[in-house]
Amino acid sequence: MKLDLQKFYLACNPSKTLVVSNPLDRQYYIDFASVRGGRIIEELKENITFFSPDEPTCELFTGHIGCGKSTELLRLKAELEEKDFFVVYFESSQDLELGDVDIADIMLAIARRVSESLESFETLELDEPKGLKSLLHGINKLLQAELEVSAEASIPLGIGKITAKAKSSPELRNKLREYLGPRTKGILDSINEELLEPAVEKLKQRGKKGLVVIVDNLDRVENSQKPWGRPQPEYLFVDRGEQLRQLNCHVVYTMPLSLRFSNDIERLSQRFMVNPKVLPMVPVLQRDGSVFHEGIYLLKQMVLARAFPYVPEGYRLDLIKDIFDTPETLERLCCVSGGHVRELLMLLYDWIKKERRLPLSKKILETVVKARSNQMKLAITKDEWELLRQVEKTKQVRGDEDYRSLVHSRFVYEYCDSEGSWFDINPILAEAPEL
Repeated sequence: MKLDLQKFYLACNPSKTLVVSNPLDRQYYIDFASVRGGRIIEELKENITFFSPDEPTCELFTGHIGCGKSTELLRLKAELEEKDFFVVYFESSQDLELGDVDIADIMLAIARRVSESLESFETLELDEPKGLKSLLHGINKLLQAELEVSAEASIPLGIGKITAKAKSSPELRNKLREYLGPRTKGILDSINEELLEPAVEKLKQRGKKGLVVIVDNLDRVENSQKPWGRPQPEYLFVDRGEQLRQLNCHVVYTMPLSLRFSNDIERLSQRFMVNPKVLPMVPVLQRDGSVFHEGIYLLKQMVLARAFPYVPEGYRLDLIKDIFDTPETLERLCCVSGGHVRELLMLLYDWIKKERRLPLSKKILETVVKARSNQMKLAITKDEWELLRQVEKTKQVRGDEDYRSLVHSRFVYEYCDSEGSWFDINPILAEAPEL
């Protein structure tokens, strides 16, 4: 079977999120749940559809950036819609400046996206949200020189203009904070009473079972400090977590992985009354260092599906020779990725660009891996090398700041098995002379 190298290259784009409800994307999707320590998306879905369909729920979802959270959340969206829930999914990074976020910013982004989605659903009409309209009028009056929002503007349009301006202007964000901060409870009440509660009622009249909001990319909020010294992730999810969970609909937030190693993790769990769900890496090794064949098999299928999406799974392994010089070369790619899905695709993407012809050779793969290793090593301090050696021995990560930095920087990956979580060094670094 002749493989089109350009199409294969485009299918391996590491920046593309698969939308599993799209048939073209669905053919590339591989379900890693069997090797990731649990069926996490099924748990999130059943918490809503089975255990609490009529009462609002709030879930936290985390994992390394690039490990596949967005793809899994879009799968959750598709499966909830199959169960007749109305689902609003959005990437918060499109509305928010993630280096400087406050609770009111998140609430307004949710209000905008929910209003926007409801407007396009079978002419579902809600009563005029007077409280939210009054809020927009007050913001417009305060910032008349910077904004041009008419009194007749819809909620999505009005909030959209505000968030777009605020995202690009620190000065404007500061003015908005001073205005919105004391009004946070009123904003939350207005969103619940004028938007979410009426929407849920009317959606149920139209045969829907409820409203679910999925707020993606909040795991990317930067670990910057607020002016009073509090780290931004702790401020949003711990100090203000009570307000994040007070929305009167089902909500799923992504949160920064670093919070799992924070001294405030117990307070966070109490605020949300749930433990965060973690999407770990796809294991290529087991705790004892032995090869984990099932994980490697699924990673191979992910690569081969990008090349031969229409070929049944059972026949794809016979086509390895059409892409790689040997089967061992594909296995090497899977192992050195550490089971980090985006890392694997990034290596493959760079490899194709560098070699530019088939079959792809192990020699060029090693060149790409070496370049990636050298780049990563530039950021590692002497103390961090020592911490990495400890992780290599113990397979554990402590909750202090140094270890948090190792996980955040993807020097260390988290895995999960029947005994729980364990950690290991990014294989790209594991071969470094320093270790």
